[in-house]
Amino acid sequence: MPSANQSFRSRERVAAFASLTRDDGRGYARSVLVAGGRAVVQLAAVSFLIGWVVGSWAALAGFLLVMYAVAVWTAGRRITDNGSWRWAAVPIGAGPVPVLAAVLATGLVPARGITLIPVAGILIGGSLTATALAGRRALEELTTRRGEVEAALALGLPPREARLEIARPAASGALIPGLDQTRTVGLVTLPGAFVGMLLGGASPAQAGAVQLFVLLALLAAQTVAVALTLELVARGLLSRGGQPSAVT
Repeated sequence: MPSANQSFRSRERVAAFASLTRDDGRGYARSVLVAGGRAVVQLAAVSFLIGWVVGSWAALAGFLLVMYAVAVWTAGRRITDNGSWRWAAVPIGAGPVPVLAAVLATGLVPARGITLIPVAGILIGGSLTATALAGRRALEELTTRRGEVEAALALGLPPREARLEIARPAASGALIPGLDQTRTVGLVTLPGAFVGMLLGGASPAQAGAVQLFVLLALLAAQTVAVALTLELVARGLLSRGGQPSAVT
């Protein structure tokens, strides 16, 4: 016969699952249609603007800031609906900036708008995905296993350490898509940079070198983003309202 503690934890898990189902099970058909329509409009706008943007450093900086702001909003609101979503700015910025600075300093990417925009877009987009996945998974795990966090706190474990013990495995799973993409490149998929360079007339060796750089840079940015997202969750800076004991 289950103990009172087991029954409590079972009810807690069911409640958490029901909450996640209510949040995540609504409107995905509509979301797919909206996302497709937005992609058409946004790509059309970028196609008209790109020539003007790459010709001016001020316009280029503004364009990159818009990309960054949209990524922060998208990832932050995907993780939580309270004011802590703004903390998503930290991992999304800290992932791409040092990687982009390193490749510019070493000359792997020329300091020109026509190359900066796609490379920055890839890095920011990858950090967006990693941040959103890591944040959602970490906070969902803290909600589902709230009793374990409270037990760790009752035993004297510091709040940050208690949350890390529970959230770390779930958040780390956000790196799986990037790792799988890197492991299977050339065997399962031919990524866009490789195909684009081939279509543009580059040799297979040149296309392969550029694609390798993109994949490794993206993996580095995502690793930084996941680590910082987990730290923000562990410190209670990135939280959800339904986790009073887990994040305060």
